[in-house]
Amino acid sequence: MRVSKIGRYLSRLYVQVLIGIVAGVLVGHFYPDIGSQLKPLGDLFIKLIRMLLAPIIFASVVVGIARMNDLHEAGRVGVKAVLYFEVASTIALVVGLVVVNIIRPGSGMNIDPAHLDSSGIASYTHAAQQHGMLDFFLNIVPNSIVGAFANGEILPIIFFSLLLAISLARLGPRTAPLVDMLDMFLQRMFGIVRIVMHVAPVGAFGGMAFTVARYGIGTLASFGQLMLCLYLTSVFFVVVVLGLVMRMCGLSLWKFLRYIKDEIFITLGTASTEAVLPQMLIKMEKLGCSRPVVGMVLPTGYTFNADGTAIYLTMASMFVAQAMNIQLTIWDQLLVLGVLLLTSKGSAGVAGAGFVALAATLASMHKIPVSGLVLLLGVDRFLNEARAVTNLIGNGVATIVVARWEGALDMNTARAMLNRDTETGMSVLEPGGQERADRPASAEQSIIRSNVR
Repeated sequence: MRVSKIGRYLSRLYVQVLIGIVAGVLVGHFYPDIGSQLKPLGDLFIKLIRMLLAPIIFASVVVGIARMNDLHEAGRVGVKAVLYFEVASTIALVVGLVVVNIIRPGSGMNIDPAHLDSSGIASYTHAAQQHGMLDFFLNIVPNSIVGAFANGEILPIIFFSLLLAISLARLGPRTAPLVDMLDMFLQRMFGIVRIVMHVAPVGAFGGMAFTVARYGIGTLASFGQLMLCLYLTSVFFVVVVLGLVMRMCGLSLWKFLRYIKDEIFITLGTASTEAVLPQMLIKMEKLGCSRPVVGMVLPTGYTFNADGTAIYLTMASMFVAQAMNIQLTIWDQLLVLGVLLLTSKGSAGVAGAGFVALAATLASMHKIPVSGLVLLLGVDRFLNEARAVTNLIGNGVATIVVARWEGALDMNTARAMLNRDTETGMSVLEPGGQERADRPASAEQSIIRSNVR
């Protein structure tokens, strides 16, 4: 009896991923030569997911909007999403700025900018030159839609999908066969995702083993105050700010975190929210959010609603200034805040995007030397995990908020799913729950489908 319980527990995806993370840390620390060679395992898992992102995002957006009865509804959802994104990102930036000024993790380091070797950040500063707002908006329109799909560029794919969905919606019922075919294609893509997720523990193991072997546990101790500051601030933002938002929506944040625990652990192990986007699309729809809202808000939030990245950007920029004894007035800090409101956009779920946005911020400020980013190179990978998990949770909450605001969230379904997951401890994507998509529709799923169709 006890053996069977242990077996069921070990069969859960989040437990397997957690084991992979712990094993990766141990291998990376005690066998660094082996750990440094395990990076391909994490890269392989990310590549498996990335190959599915473009078709899944395309089909989700097209099917969702094409089935809307009123195109004004799509515009309304878009405006509400952008409004929420801006408010949430601004709060995250302000919270990060306040905490870093109180704790001052960089004080006392007394770094001389002239003695820093900036060769290690050359690739980031070069990428930052292409990170201006004008370039950002121009890059929304792809030179070739085939190229956008080939390169996995999320925003151009969303832009093209929106145009196609609007065109199909305006043609009316005649497009139903095409939309149904895309819907069937989307469901099979989700089936591939369920297969790929069996590799998630291996990907988390490889990613953590390489990180610890490459940068070492000593790196954590050297920048422990900055890391502790970022992690505690991220926890504060999730628990207090997002917790209050969820309470206003009538749902429990804690139950929602349990509901997406698999995705949280996978993101922690891979430091990339891209790795769980397909699963989040499935889970948010199963939670009772209508498909059009999920298809529009969640992928777009990956670019426009990076709460964790916003916290990181303010803390990292002020940390560099404090480490170099650069005194910034309140107006200088408000200017940093204003620049970050712009440069934080476009930080997709790829690991390292936040570092590029930080380089772009410092380069445009001329107050803090860009060479100061060298101080963060060794610890950035560990910081990236905190901001990635916060981004993931923030985008899930954003989808719930917009769906609730739009009246497209079935509260009975949401509460039933959250309570069931809390009571059973089983995810909708795990064995015993993972095949539910292929079984006869439950009452909750029937409600969802009736709402979106």
